[in-house]
Amino acid sequence: RWMNMVWVAVGTFILSMLWRWALKQKQRRAKRKELEDETESSSLAARWLADTKMVRGGIAALLAIVLVFPWVVDTYQANIMVLALIFVVLGLGLNITVGLAGLLDLGYVAFFLVGAYTYGVLYQFTGLGFWACLPIGGLMGALFGVLLGFPILRLRGDYLAIVTLGFGSIAKIVIENWEEVFSGAKGIAGIPRPGLFGMEMGISAATTYTYYLMILMVIFTIFVTNRLKDSRIGRAWMALREDEIACVAMGVDMARTKLSAYALGAFWAGLVGVIFAARNTYINPNSFTFMESAIVLSIVVLGGMGSIVGVIIAALVLILMPEYLRAFADYRMLVFGGVMVLMMIFRPQGLIANVRKTYDLSRVKGEVKHD
Repeated sequence: RWMNMVWVAVGTFILSMLWRWALKQKQRRAKRKELEDETESSSLAARWLADTKMVRGGIAALLAIVLVFPWVVDTYQANIMVLALIFVVLGLGLNITVGLAGLLDLGYVAFFLVGAYTYGVLYQFTGLGFWACLPIGGLMGALFGVLLGFPILRLRGDYLAIVTLGFGSIAKIVIENWEEVFSGAKGIAGIPRPGLFGMEMGISAATTYTYYLMILMVIFTIFVTNRLKDSRIGRAWMALREDEIACVAMGVDMARTKLSAYALGAFWAGLVGVIFAARNTYINPNSFTFMESAIVLSIVVLGGMGSIVGVIIAALVLILMPEYLRAFADYRMLVFGGVMVLMMIFRPQGLIANVRKTYDLSRVKGEVKHD
């Protein structure tokens, strides 16, 4: 045991030295570059996206891969991709709350749970099908987003994190103990998969159908998120993220802005919660733990807060990488954690940083004096 403690101490010391070295290197690089160079270097992806020809070619190639994917892989691989696409939508939804509005949410899985159990309970008691429950699940998620938003309008920082974390735990505990409605810890089984005009499909056909459904859901989410980002409420979210006091001084309705961010972010979680329940045909409270919230938050942070493309890439990497590293079962979580630590050290702004306009005030001041 003492030897283990010694090795832990040595490892901690080495990691701390590497951390300090990395920070010093980062500071030196920052001093060598001017603010304009930093902004330009951090937006390489943005410049690539600005090239119309490259974007069209990339979209065409990506579309071809997406369309043929379920036909060239087995059902298991297609099913894993469906799960990855579910987390893409979850990441885009949380990106509204955290990335655009800057409101920390550690209990996001609760809205995912609400959507899944909405479908399970409605089918169990009323016999409603998937397509009837899909919008209801999204609306229920948005409703609970508003219910969470009201009591935390004045909270910030650590207090906001604690309350949202508690909300996620409370939702799970309620599901576990209300057996008459939610069947408690044993969960709800026999949930039907998505259907097409009442036709029954086998597992392979249903998986392919769900895959294409999720592709459409991702496209729809990207379209809506882009529209929201460029709208008046989107600009209010970004202003809230940068400086809440300045928002109040400018006359922004803080209650409306925060509630809309929570509601719209939760709406997407409710939608894909219904799809998740249909994909698995079985749900129980253990499918909705804090780990899911942590993964979705990691997707937003690693992809780049406010960046849609970055969130999509991060979701695919973080969900698919552990699955394809199962051959290295003893080390896959070590690799997973190591990648996240390295990203936080060398690329804290995420894979694709959100483009922001910056101004060098010292240069402007010099130009004024020169004139």
